[in-house]
Amino acid sequence: MQLEGTRILSAHTPQGPVDASLTPRYAGIATFAKLPRIEDVPAADIAVVGVPFDSGVSFRPGARFGPTHVREASRLLRPYNPAQDVSPFAVKQVVDAGDIVANPFSLDEAVRQVEEAATELGERVDKIVTIGGDHTIALPLLRAINKKHGPVAVLHFDAHLDTWDTYFGAPTTHGTPFRRASEEGLIDLTASMHGGTRGPLYGKGDLEDDVKLGFQIVTSEFIEENGVPAALERIRERVGDKPLYISIDIDVLDPAHAPGTGTPEAGGLTSREMLRLIRGLADLHIVGADVVEVAPAYDHAQITAVAASHVVYELVSAMAARD
Repeated sequence: MQLEGTRILSAHTPQGPVDASLTPRYAGIATFAKLPRIEDVPAADIAVVGVPFDSGVSFRPGARFGPTHVREASRLLRPYNPAQDVSPFAVKQVVDAGDIVANPFSLDEAVRQVEEAATELGERVDKIVTIGGDHTIALPLLRAINKKHGPVAVLHFDAHLDTWDTYFGAPTTHGTPFRRASEEGLIDLTASMHGGTRGPLYGKGDLEDDVKLGFQIVTSEFIEENGVPAALERIRERVGDKPLYISIDIDVLDPAHAPGTGTPEAGGLTSREMLRLIRGLADLHIVGADVVEVAPAYDHAQITAVAASHVVYELVSAMAARD
């Protein structure tokens, strides 16, 4: 074992998930994909961490229970990903880093806590995939990632733009993180993009503001009419090989594929399309990601949680495959 800065490097073979041929998947602690906890390994490369927080929502609450729900659904994930031809848990030490504590009674305090905890975790591991929680957490996560990489390209999959200014005078909510991130210089204004947006807006000015904030858009309608390959071509041309942060609101999926979310919109992507999009970006320079807005109270038969767990798995696989 060797120390480099504040990160511990280990020559040990990565410790993978619990062997399902020896222990039933439904038994034991529900870490993500039955992976080891961060405290159970000498070093880690990729961490999956939860943020059980939803005090920034504007409609249906409940995403604070998202991390637990997604972990439960992830029990069935297996170690080899044939679509990406990688065994992510064998080539990288992937761990479950538990949950970040976020004050449910003070939004500002919660944002500070998430930023500090994500910064500290980012000093211990190379990359983090965060399970929310509502989309407010994208702002502190981008503040933390900025400390390592500077302004990053943001690829934001969502039914909504999330670049609105305020709700009820509050500047930090789940509908405003990317406006704040743009204003703070956290994102690369030449390489950022929304994917899967759809549905009504407050006015045409929302789209005009969005352009000024540094985003281009591949709408859900574009993907329906032109297909995933065309969408990937536009995204890859925009992002290039810049450090890329992927933020995925599960409501980018159609309610038929993700009913358990706070602000559902008709006409969304299928789970298959979402997974294909991530796989088509696997060779890009992904430095971090989040999957947010899973609200289990509105879910049925874990439909949303299963989709979200596979999205997280594809993101982890992409990170492992690139390196």
